[in-house]
Amino acid sequence: MQSNLLSILIWLPILAGILILCTGGDERAPVARKLALGFSIAVFILSLPLWAGFDNSSALMQFQEHGTWIETFNVHYALGIDGISMPLILLTTALTVIVIIAGWEVIQERVAQYMAAFMIMEGIMIGVFAALDAVLFYVFWEAMLIPMFLIIGIWGGPNRIYATIKFFLYTLLGSLLMLVSFLYLYNQSGGSFSILDYHALPLGMTAQVLIFLAFFAAFAVKVPMFPVHTWLPDAHVEAPTGGSVILAAIMLKMGGYGFLRFNMPITPDASHELAWLMITLSLIAVVYIALVALVQGDMKKLIAYSSISHMGFVTLGMFVFNSQGVEGAMMQMISHGFISGALFLCVGVLYDRLHSREIATYGGVATPMPIFAAFAVLFAMANSGLPGTSGFVGEFLVIMGAFKANAWFAIIAALTLIFGAAYSLWMVKRVIYGAVTSDAVAALKDVNCREILILALLAAMVLWVGVWPNPILDVMHATIDNLLLHVSVSKLP
Repeated sequence: MQSNLLSILIWLPILAGILILCTGGDERAPVARKLALGFSIAVFILSLPLWAGFDNSSALMQFQEHGTWIETFNVHYALGIDGISMPLILLTTALTVIVIIAGWEVIQERVAQYMAAFMIMEGIMIGVFAALDAVLFYVFWEAMLIPMFLIIGIWGGPNRIYATIKFFLYTLLGSLLMLVSFLYLYNQSGGSFSILDYHALPLGMTAQVLIFLAFFAAFAVKVPMFPVHTWLPDAHVEAPTGGSVILAAIMLKMGGYGFLRFNMPITPDASHELAWLMITLSLIAVVYIALVALVQGDMKKLIAYSSISHMGFVTLGMFVFNSQGVEGAMMQMISHGFISGALFLCVGVLYDRLHSREIATYGGVATPMPIFAAFAVLFAMANSGLPGTSGFVGEFLVIMGAFKANAWFAIIAALTLIFGAAYSLWMVKRVIYGAVTSDAVAALKDVNCREILILALLAAMVLWVGVWPNPILDVMHATIDNLLLHVSVSKLP
């Protein structure tokens, strides 16, 4: 299907961000807010035809665009989506709208710059999911760091500079190794930067292992996998609420997307050979990081460590090499986008009122804030994998896929359901329930209409995916089956 829709989805929010920057200082903040909301809603509406026009029966790239960019080096402006990238693009466009609304009253300084940073980042993130040229992908991948660096560095907490530098250095180092791999693949393919061409390259085992490890360095940091996860809690704690939402809900998913788009199809033999490493690190994240979450006193840190544990499910599902595991990994990524985003927004609601993220500050919040308490409990239950919520679907499928590969993988992975319930519900017990612990808590005001709107939208998505996941599974089924067929065939020369 020929279309310019992907280009519109990439460049419209970027141009909108530049326009918002031109609105000037904070005296024109209402204009910046309205422009950001209008353009983010427009981008979301324009992304819906991707779903409506998508052929679920095809594993081929759809909505493709192709043009010459740097002719000398055979670099092309090539875009396209399949059943793996399309749901992630829709997740991006939906959550950007929610983040813009969430920051409506909270951000009072440099409003235009804040809104512009999220709009520009939206276009760049869509570019990452849609790029079919290695250079184009790399440009979007690196450019994505800049707005997030600014969001944390300008609107973040007291240790924001340390957190931003740590975030930048971790992600940059892995990305440089990925660039080296692209240059090697360019030479091996006879001068092509087409990602799809790389899927058919016959590479020796040594080359595959080295390329796999180079890609691993880039994508494992982004997931983030144990032991390169330490930048994430710092980034989350210092980031403003909107930054935490996008970081957890979208940017972490780019690591999982990278494994599916690059590691598995380009280095299939190395993927099988090193599956033990991926599964071991995933299970460590699932269990150990969940235990780390259990002892956190800061709500944001607890949710950050919870994200690392849940993303361990994602990488586990991918490297058991069966349809339940990989589809479960994809469902877990989408579900985690809604749930983690909602949990960070809930923390943001409390922080905006008492300016504390410490669990010890609160207690008995359900008394002054009953509507908020209902949402917080729902999202905590979903984070625990409660049946009927989106959190259950992905974890159940991954455990099924892991059981097919090895019963012990499934047994260890299932421990996270226990630990997830432990840290999520213990936080709820201490923050939401019990007697009101202070006059400050007693004076809290319940969620306003704006906050109810964003939490209700996320609650609807969590319940919809939990009760009726088939529409999303149908979209990705053909693509994942084709990927597994490709990975099962050796590419050794």
